[in-house]
Parts: sequence; C-alpha cells; structure tokens
Amino acid sequence: MTSSTQPPTEPTDHAGHTGHAHTDPGHLPGQSPGHSHGHSHNHGPAAPVSKHLRKVIAAVLIPFAAAVVVGMAVLWPGGAPAHERTGVGFDRQTQQGKVVALQHVDCKSVNAAQVPATGDTSTPEGREAVASQTGECKKATIEVGTGPDKGRKFFEIVQPGAPRQLADGQEVVVAYAPDAPQDLQYSVIDVNRKLPMALLAGIFAIAVVLVGRMRGLFALIALAVSFAVLTLFILPAILQGSNPLVVAVVGASAIMLIALYMCHGLTARTSVAVLGTLVSLLLIGLLGSLFIDWAFLSGNTDDNTGLIHGLYPDIDMSGLLLAGVIIGSLGVLDDVTVTQTSAVWELHQADPTMGPRGLYRAGIRIGRDHIASVVNTLVLAYAGAALPLLLLFSIANSSMGSVANSELVAEEIVRTLVGSIGLVASVPVTTALAALVVSADRAQSPAATADAAAAGPLRGGRGRRRKR
Repeated sequence: MTSSTQPPTEPTDHAGHTGHAHTDPGHLPGQSPGHSHGHSHNHGPAAPVSKHLRKVIAAVLIPFAAAVVVGMAVLWPGGAPAHERTGVGFDRQTQQGKVVALQHVDCKSVNAAQVPATGDTSTPEGREAVASQTGECKKATIEVGTGPDKGRKFFEIVQPGAPRQLADGQEVVVAYAPDAPQDLQYSVIDVNRKLPMALLAGIFAIAVVLVGRMRGLFALIALAVSFAVLTLFILPAILQGSNPLVVAVVGASAIMLIALYMCHGLTARTSVAVLGTLVSLLLIGLLGSLFIDWAFLSGNTDDNTGLIHGLYPDIDMSGLLLAGVIIGSLGVLDDVTVTQTSAVWELHQADPTMGPRGLYRAGIRIGRDHIASVVNTLVLAYAGAALPLLLLFSIANSSMGSVANSELVAEEIVRTLVGSIGLVASVPVTTALAALVVSADRAQSPAATADAAAAGPLRGGRGRRRKR
C-alpha cells in the first residue's frame, strides 16, 4: 500500500474537512484496497461549522440567554435583607482574637463542670462532669483584636476532653453577646483558619494555571464568577422571598452559560454542551420536584435549616432543597456534557464519513465508561459528607430500612438519585445532539459528500466502522 506525504498545512472546506491525497489519480471506488488513498485529518481545535448551522444554534441559545438575563434583572435582590441578630448558631456578632497567655489549672478550682447533685454518673453528662472535676484544665487569656472593644481581654476555660484545644499565640474567632453580663460578653467559638485555607487556595490556583495554562486561567475566572452569582444573586434572592426553584434555575443557567463559554470558547461544540446540560437540568428539576413532594421532604432537618426557617419563615424549605439539588448537579453535568461533545467532535474529525448513527454508537460507548465513574463519584461524595450521621445510625443498630426512611437520610438519597438520573440522561442526550449537529454540518459540504461517496466501499457503508 502506498501513500503520499501530506504537507504541514492543508486547505479545508467550509466544514473543516482536510483535503485528501490520492496515490492513484485513476483510482475508482470499485478498485481493490491496494490502491487506496491516504487520509489526513486535523485533530487540533474543532473546525468551524457552517453558517447555516451557526444560525440554527444561535436561534435556540440567544433567546435562552436573553431569558436568563431578564430573569436575573427581575429577581435581582439588591443585597440580603437586614434582620436583628438572634445570637444563635451562625447568627452571631463575631470578632477576631488571639490567645496571649495560657496556664494550666486544676479543673475543680475553676468549676469547669458541675457534678450532678445526686452524684449519678450513669449518664454521659455525669461521667463527663466527674472527669472534668479531676482533670487539668487550661485557662486561656484572649485579647480581642477587632471591633469597638479592640484590646479587651477575657478568660476562657478549656476542659481536657474538649474537642477544640487552644495554644499560646493562636488566632481565634470570638462571639460577642451585647446583652450578656460584661464578664460573659465574649467567648471563643472557633479558631482562625484563614491562613491555611488561603495557602491551599493559592496552591490550587497555581496548579490549575500551570497545567491548564490559559484555559486553566479562564476556568479560575469562571469559578470566581460562579461564586459571585451564588453570593450576590442566588442567596440574597432566596432570602428576599423569591421562589427558590426559580432563582436556582435562573442562577444555574447563568453560571452554566458563563462557565462553559468562558472555559471552552464561543463555538458550536460548546453550544451543544450547553443544550445537553440544559435538557438534563430540566429533567433533574422535574424529577426532584416530583419526588420531594411525594416523599414529603420538608427540607428542615437540622439546626441550620431550622435557624433559617426561624429567621425567614416565608422561605419555602422544600423548594430550597430542590434548588440545592439543581445547583449541586450542575458542576458534574458540565463535565459530562463537555466530554461527550468533545468525543463526538473528535470522532467526526478522525472519520468524516461516519453518519449520525455511527457517531452516536461510538460516542455512547465512551459515555458508558463516564457514567459508571461519575455516578460512583457522586454517591461516594454524598456518603462521605454524611459519614458521621451514618456512623450514628450504625451505633444505634438501626436497620437499613429505618435509616433510609428517616428524613435526614432520605433527603440525601433523593438528592443523589435525582442528580444521578440527570447525569445518566445527559450522556445519550448530549451525544445525540452532537452527532446530529456534526452530521448536519457535514451534509452541507459538497467536498465532504464527494469524499464520503468515494470512500464508501472501503468503509463498509456510511456510519459503519471499518473492518480490521
């Protein structure tokens, strides 16, 4: 078999197909494969699609993007509503502080814990109180570093069995209760983790830019924009009383458009990924709404959601749960749809004679591997987040049926399964859309059609793989 060497650059038709160099000018389709002609296909950036196809994609996406912009303008909250602090949970005034002195004292001398009057140590509280009376405590001197009382000092007793221990010179977060007695107005509620968190974020950003280069930089910018949409639009709009589901759909759509086009470019390939993501999000929204209502999930299952409901009773907590499902699924959906679209585009670049059916079959084989890994990742991510809760159920010797039936676990099960169904559905949907788009574009190219006709007998028919 002979073949000619292709030059470094080749002329392309308007659909982006490379030219073909024939070893035998008189070669006919009926001749034997020994007189075949060589092919050279560009595997770099995707070739631009035809003008007609760009118009079709724009006709779908431009109204959608316009609707998202209008939705954000109508729902824009203008900031979170003001409220009077309750002093409970996260709803407290906080300042920064520092441990300036630390000394060891006898717990009994500072009344670290009171033993029950009955002397009963059969309960966990009684045993803990006795242990605290006989142990060695730490007396920390804390200096307030910010706020109107900057420089003020107070004492904090740390019991030996406390989960959070303090060290001399440690930065801490202190809560301020203005209505409490002066000696009890300040208390340590957490340690300051800003430095290690900022350092870790810096390492992450450097790694992304070093490996991804300009695309990695744009991914970081898109990440910042996503957080901006979340904190400036989605959260305040929900607090202002807007429907959480509507806010989540509009906000997630804005994040999707910005992130995908910023990271992958304003191309037909990206537009197909956007359409696939949009269809999958709609499916997740419908399934989530159906099963959250059917399972009577209130969305109010822990102290944090209870505090939100107490501060803002008008917020639809079940709608907030559904909004969380949609936003939580968006990130993984982007990954799946972009991967599937790119796979179909590369398959088309490698073999322009493949029809939509052949492209779909080849792309879905890649998608099946992706489905298996992504679903497993999603389930394990939720299981890891709920591991302490699952451990409590294990300690209580609860059956799997009882665990799954509890609202706290049922929420996570519905969240995981609805999101996973959307992910699974995104693979065939996006693959089919991508196969139809590239095939429709190829059909408009006379040069590509002629090449496909000439190569037909060698390929065993359009849309079929070559026999090896």
